Amino acid sequence: GDARARLLMSPRGKPLTQARVRELAAGPGAVILCGRFEGVDQRVIDARGLEEVSVGDFILSGGEPAALVLLDAVVRLLPGVMGNAVSGEEESFENGLLEHPHYTRPQEFEGRPIPDVLISGNHRKIAEWRRAEAEKLTKERRPDLLADDPPR
Repeated sequence: GDARARLLMSPRGKPLTQARVRELAAGPGAVILCGRFEGVDQRVIDARGLEEVSVGDFILSGGEPAALVLLDAVVRLLPGVMGNAVSGEEESFENGLLEHPHYTRPQEFEGRPIPDVLISGNHRKIAEWRRAEAEKLTKERRPDLLADDPPR
């Protein structure tokens, strides 16, 4: 039979996580159904074994925008899509934390300098700073990710 995941984009679905996105990217593909307004007949959901998936605690006009979010999250993990696959390894949720802040040129912007550690050239200290900043941001903005059994 068809081994592809059968997904229904639905606000009552299980929240989409980076772990589920990775599973989908590694799998044989997916069939995505998008409901409109009141959704899809429960008999279709049951008969087709649809997995209901939510992209957040809000309501959209239909499942299509949610499907685009899902597609973007999955496609970027496929081999050859990102120019440098390593560039995605430190992004938010990949290690259970939000991503650290980023800085670029100029070295000072409206009186705000780049943190000294980032221009020090000390790769170990830079990695420690990035980890500490990621932990701080996660604690402030998404403490649920730091729970004993966080969604991933």
